Order: sequence, then structure tokens, then C-alpha cells
Amino acid sequence: MTAQLLIGPVLRRVTGDRATIWVETSEPAHVRVEAQGGAAGAAATFCAYGHHYALVVVSGLAPGSTHAYRVTLDDHEVWPAAGSPYPPSVIRTRAADDSAQPVSLLFGSCRQGTPQATGRHLPPDALDAYARRLMADPDHRPDLLVLLGDQVYADETSHKVRRFLRRNRPAGNEAPADQVVTFEEYTKLYLESWRDPEVRWLFSTVPSVMIFDDHELIDDWNTSASWRADMSKEPWWRERISGGLGSYWVYQHLGNLSPDELAADPLYQKVSAAEDATDLLREFGLQADDPGSPENTDRPYQWSFALDLGRTRLVVLDNRCNRVLTPGARAMLPAAEWDWFINQAHGEYDHLVVGSSLPWLMPPAIHHLEAWNERAAESRRPRWAAFAEKVRRAFDLEHWAAFGKSFTALGELFRRLGEGGVGAPGHRVGAGGAYAAPASISVLSGDVHHSYVARADFGHAMATPVMQLTCSPIHNEVPLPLRPLMRFSWLPPVARVARGLARSAGVAKPLIRWKRLSGPYFGNAIGTLTLTGRTASALIEGTTRDGRLHEVAASTYRP
Repeated sequence: MTAQLLIGPVLRRVTGDRATIWVETSEPAHVRVEAQGGAAGAAATFCAYGHHYALVVVSGLAPGSTHAYRVTLDDHEVWPAAGSPYPPSVIRTRAADDSAQPVSLLFGSCRQGTPQATGRHLPPDALDAYARRLMADPDHRPDLLVLLGDQVYADETSHKVRRFLRRNRPAGNEAPADQVVTFEEYTKLYLESWRDPEVRWLFSTVPSVMIFDDHELIDDWNTSASWRADMSKEPWWRERISGGLGSYWVYQHLGNLSPDELAADPLYQKVSAAEDATDLLREFGLQADDPGSPENTDRPYQWSFALDLGRTRLVVLDNRCNRVLTPGARAMLPAAEWDWFINQAHGEYDHLVVGSSLPWLMPPAIHHLEAWNERAAESRRPRWAAFAEKVRRAFDLEHWAAFGKSFTALGELFRRLGEGGVGAPGHRVGAGGAYAAPASISVLSGDVHHSYVARADFGHAMATPVMQLTCSPIHNEVPLPLRPLMRFSWLPPVARVARGLARSAGVAKPLIRWKRLSGPYFGNAIGTLTLTGRTASALIEGTTRDGRLHEVAASTYRP
């Protein structure tokens, strides 16, 4: 049979004169990508669970230029699709010396599939709206699309996926009837979401990186040690975690790696060389979720990643899989990965951008409630601890504030960066160990299904502005009854009450304060962070009823 293109091409990393393009095909195939100007690359597909994938490295791209490209499977052209109404897909490279070139990052999180797939009456999809605008104005193409979690919903499936589950699961299966569990079932989520025509075109022409949040696996994923203990008792959980992490590695994580990182990744080398990588990925998914496995003794598999664009450093953190959940020692990242993050904070850059699926700075009342809950759930009184654990799971109290040591450590890192000087972890500007403060620090986040901009206050004058930019959802919604609660949680009187609750549990007052500058906005939205010279500009745009974008928040900040 002639191989067909099932998903893709998805343009992922563009690094210097090289780019990576990911595809899924219907059959084994030799995949070749040819770009204008003579740049090209090819790869054979690899097989896992009966599915076929390739990640092609295109080499020889001219700097500072735009290259239309085509994709062939076994010399049969499959992209651009015949009769496509969309503009050509292109690979755009940055200048050889891009230090003075602006950087534009498009970001957001929480995207359910198309309206036809979900069966829900959601507001218009912000990615669809952005794609249509880019088609009309291709000169304003962003450098990178940063997707911050919940790219698919394993536990909130569409009518179409649920029909597939009913028809294909064996009788007596104990897995939740409306949730995906196996790798095969996960592929249906990506198929229905990534084949949305406008989004498919956008993915083919704007580079993208991605990190998971909980719904790629299940709501409340790794919220606590007791949660993990409860989930491990479910007969379907091992297959769920194996299929979820294996499919995430294939569909999302692989493309986060540069060509050099791919060449150095042992798992990718094994998978791409195997005749059938099913067993490799099944075991990998189980090991990556088990902090006690021999493979994870020194360092778990690292999902966090970093890259540089011009004078901007982007570090995207895993807020889910590698959490330390031991009571009394809870941490958002394990020690080895935190050390890696600190190392990434050193270097030659002007702007530091941290991608965190969970907001670092939450509405203050929610922050204090989560800090109280962490302490209460570790109470020596079993009934009180059990009550606090029920509250934690019921209200999703699992953000940075619920990992108090990590919240404080991240703030301390930003303070040291922002102050500069001797010993600060910024970029060196002279002899004697002196470091310059970054021009800006921006934390990009999603998860909470509303958008806002907040600025951190460290209690003294500091040159570097530290901002929380939260944009969520891309295509979902907040239930109407919850919206007033989210608004009230920003009010100082409500925050004082919640702070009193936290103080009663012995929680120390945060060393920083923060002020909301814009929001909250509850519609579907997409954010853009533009970094020009020493200036950062954040823009959040929501969708109108007819599927256009309009400004809902904007902020410009500089030293």
C-alpha cells in the first residue's frame, strides 16, 4: 500500500541552519523533506504499537531567510496537499548573528479538540483564530509556539473517542469507560486534535515546543504521595501511565530536542533503530513514572528543556512527572533537575523566559489556601490530614504554593538574578565575578482556565522586572459559577482571610508580594511575548464570537 500522511508535517525546532519536522504515516515509509534553496533531509519511519513515525532533520538552510518546503513519502509528494487552500508551509531561519533580532513567542495552554470532536459548545479556538490571521499577514510570523500543557485530554474525551472505546475494548475491561488508557487510544486524541485544518497548517509553518500538564495523563496527576498510592491500586493504571508517557514522548517531547540532543538521546537512538519499538516504549513509560526504578536512581528522565533565541533564553520546566511527593520534602523538581535549571539560569542572555505549565504567582487568596493545605495535609492528626487531602484533590490545590519550598526557591533565584552583582546567577559582564541583571524575567503559564498578568514585588528596588504571564485556555472554558470565585481571590480582604488561615497552620508569610496588572479574562485566548533589545512586551488576545482575535491585556516592561 502507498503510505499516507496521517498527521503532520509538524515543524518543531529550527536551530541555526537545521530544522526538525515530525510526521505520522499510515505505513512504513522513507520520508524526505526538501526546502527551497537546496536544503533537505530524510529519515525512515520507526514503528511502535503498529504506528509509524519519523523525525526528519533538514540541513543546509540559509540564514535569515524563508524556505517553502515539500514532503514526500517513498518519492510520492504528500505535502502541500493537492488543492490546498492554505498558503505554502515554510521554514524561517534567523540571521546568522541574531543578537539584535527581536524574539516573538506565542504561548498558551489547555486546548480541547475541534468543536466537531468535542461535541461541546465552546468559544472559538484561539489557535484557529491565530492561524487565520497569520495566513492573511504572514510577515508577523512568531519565532516559536510554546504550548504549556493539556494539549490533549485523556480524561475528558469526545463522543467520537468514546465510541471508539466502546467498540474496541474487550468485555470486562476495568478502565474508566470515558477515558483513554492504552497507547492506541492515545493516538486517537492526537489524530482528532492535530488534524484540525487551520491548526495543522499552523503547526506546519510555525516551530513549536510543548510540555505536558495533568490532563495528558489524568486530572490531579502527582498531586501528592497518597494520590500516587491510591492510583497504583487501580488495575488499569500501569497501562495508563505507560501509554500516556510513551505517546507523549513520541508526539510531543521528541520535537523539543535539537538535532544534537536527538543524536545524544539514548532512547531515541534505540527506538529509531528498532524493528518494532513497542516494548521499548512500554518499559520506558513505566520506568519514567517510577522514581524508585534503577534507571531513575541518580536522575529521572528529564522532560524539562532549554533553548536560546537571540539574546533570549527559554527554559521549560516539567511541573508534573518528576515532582518529589515525600511529605515534608515536597518539591516541584528533584534535586538533580533543579541543579540543571540553576545552570540554565547562568549564561549570556538579556531576557529569561521560564515556561511553567502551572502559574508561579496565583491569585493571592488561592496561594495562601494552597500553602495552608500543604501544611494541613502533613498534620500528625490522621483525620485532619485526610480532610486536607480531600480538599486538595477536590479543588486542585497543587500549584507552586502547594510546594512551598520550591515556590520560595524560585523566588530567591529570581531575586538573585534581578539584583545582579557578584555571585548572582546571571551573565558575566566583567572580571571579579560580577554579573549583569537580566533585562526581564517572564514566567509563562497556563492550567487555570483564565488569563492574567501579574508583577512580583521583592520589597526593594530591583532593576529586573519579574512577571507572571498566564494564558489559558486556548480552547476550553471555566464554568460560570467559578468565575466570581476567581475574581474574588484577587481581592486584598479575601487574601487577608486566607493568609490568616495559612498563618494558623504555621505557614510563614511569603517573602515576596505580587500585584495583578491585567485580568482575569475568562475567554479562550492566546498570548504573545515580544522581546526587543532590553524591552519586553506581553499581549494576550481573546477570541470574539465570530472567531477573530482582540486585545484583552497588554503590558510593556524593561529595566
